[in-house]
Amino acid sequence: MKKLLVISFFGLLSCTKKSEPEIIIVVSANAEWKVIKSIFQKENYQPTPWGEFFETKIATTKNQVSVIFFHEGWGKTSAAGATQFAIDKWNPRYLINLGTCGGFEGKVERFDILLVNKTIVYDIREAMGDSNQAIDDYSTELDLSWLKIEERDSVKQYLLISADRDIVPQDMIELEKRYHAIAADWESASIAYTCKRNNKKVIILRGVSDIVSQSHGEAYNNEQAFRYGAEVVMKKLINQLPTWLDKIISSDENSSHENHN
Repeated sequence: MKKLLVISFFGLLSCTKKSEPEIIIVVSANAEWKVIKSIFQKENYQPTPWGEFFETKIATTKNQVSVIFFHEGWGKTSAAGATQFAIDKWNPRYLINLGTCGGFEGKVERFDILLVNKTIVYDIREAMGDSNQAIDDYSTELDLSWLKIEERDSVKQYLLISADRDIVPQDMIELEKRYHAIAADWESASIAYTCKRNNKKVIILRGVSDIVSQSHGEAYNNEQAFRYGAEVVMKKLINQLPTWLDKIISSDENSSHENHN
């Protein structure tokens, strides 16, 4: 009788134990996170050694989906460290990165959304060996074959280059020639690299907050322009988020169906 009671007790615990969300949404720049906090004002924000996080539910056409929003911080170092922290802490099945990027004039328009299929770290300078080999080592191809992309999603599937620097106008011709770049940011390459090392599926969605030409950047020495661009982009990405969550659910349903056949 005691044995049955013990089994029942632990069975009850296993049934009532709160499951962790399987989707983590990571955000980098402070200006981007500020927009998130303006949208989700009543959530329970909690600290980590990196940045704040909160758990919430997002309504989609399929379900109420539990997600965690996590502020990683800006730059490649924070992006890599905080992404690994998120994977170790929550062990999500999926990560989604929402953020901004600078666009190359004539290649993209302001507020375009890029669905990133490859990342490249372009600010590696190797004096003792071949820089191109080092850059290749930190380039990441993102497998998006599991994700159903439709024309109505209004995204451009393309590569994104990353560095701990803003786009230098004088470098743009070389960046276009060498990498076929159309936009750049600070963090995506580190997020993609870390996710791939951990065998995690990741969706990187970056909106063009500002445009850079070969002579100047519209947000350079004009932080307000970037903040405005970040606000427009992040609100646009949050509005689109239920669509991407539905795609993840559909992918899971298809995988489950295939496994049962």
